[in-house]
Amino acid sequence: MQVQKSHAQDVHFSQFFEAPYLRNPAFAGLFQGDIRFQGIYRSQWAAVTTPYITGSFSFEMKKPIGSADDYITFGTQILYDKAGAATLTTTNILPAINYHKSLSGDKNKYLSLGIMGGLVQRRFDRSKITTNSQYDGNGYNPSLADGEALVNNNFNYFDGSIGLSFNSAIGDKKEDNYFIGVAYHHLNRPKNSFYKNPDIELQAKLVFSAGVKFTLNETSYFTIHADYSKQGSYSELIGGALYSYKIGDDYDNPKYTFHVGAFMRAKDAFIPMVKLDYHPFSFAFSYDANVSQLRTASQGRGGMELSISYIGFFDRDNSSKYVPLCPKF
Repeated sequence: MQVQKSHAQDVHFSQFFEAPYLRNPAFAGLFQGDIRFQGIYRSQWAAVTTPYITGSFSFEMKKPIGSADDYITFGTQILYDKAGAATLTTTNILPAINYHKSLSGDKNKYLSLGIMGGLVQRRFDRSKITTNSQYDGNGYNPSLADGEALVNNNFNYFDGSIGLSFNSAIGDKKEDNYFIGVAYHHLNRPKNSFYKNPDIELQAKLVFSAGVKFTLNETSYFTIHADYSKQGSYSELIGGALYSYKIGDDYDNPKYTFHVGAFMRAKDAFIPMVKLDYHPFSFAFSYDANVSQLRTASQGRGGMELSISYIGFFDRDNSSKYVPLCPKF
């Protein structure tokens, strides 16, 4: 069998703003709190083939450093992806660190530099694959060898990313914010072949991100997110907005916040989304309605996502709950 040079694409989420490390490690810590846990579960293509299952879990802890309103964030991104009948499975464990440099003594304005790197494992179930070598004159014969020159059905590699972001309050409104960022993923171009073929590597990926949050009145606000990513010949543009409404007597600290909106992955899917904050927890649901050329086979059904997050504060004097300036969005 002749092995051709090929390149893999990264997994992605429709609720991409709930997986900040996968966008840009410099987005770690851009939240109003000291600690955050986020989890996402995604299932897609059940109408076409064996469902693709993807799960993400991330942790962030932010703390002040020095005496100039600077902060540092430590965290970890864990990613699990299982694809196809042969259960091709990828597991990532990626620690990260992000330094937030304050650029103003009057309002939230931060330049952040983040790095992330760790171990990745890829494996598949060889017993579930079939090849031409397993067909004889009578058809498929599972007792025949598959004929593939595979040393084993799993391998490990180290992966790394780096990112830069800028976030700031808008004018004098401390609740209105925006951010921009750029990240470079797979900077070490890790080898990505079960055949130990040195020509097959994971191509580097550039991600450009932007977002803005602005209040409409004391009870409601809009949030806009957009990402553009480029990995080899593959590119992706996704963006959209959420309208948010606060419920409760204290609008500065509402008991509930309800969000509704939609996102669009260009030439692929329309994604309606709902989210509920029951502070300090958040729950979100989205569904990909397929609009690509695959919509005939998929009957328009792409994939569903569920996410949950928790944001908390530490009981300490220098908690970001009690200080006027801290990086957030």
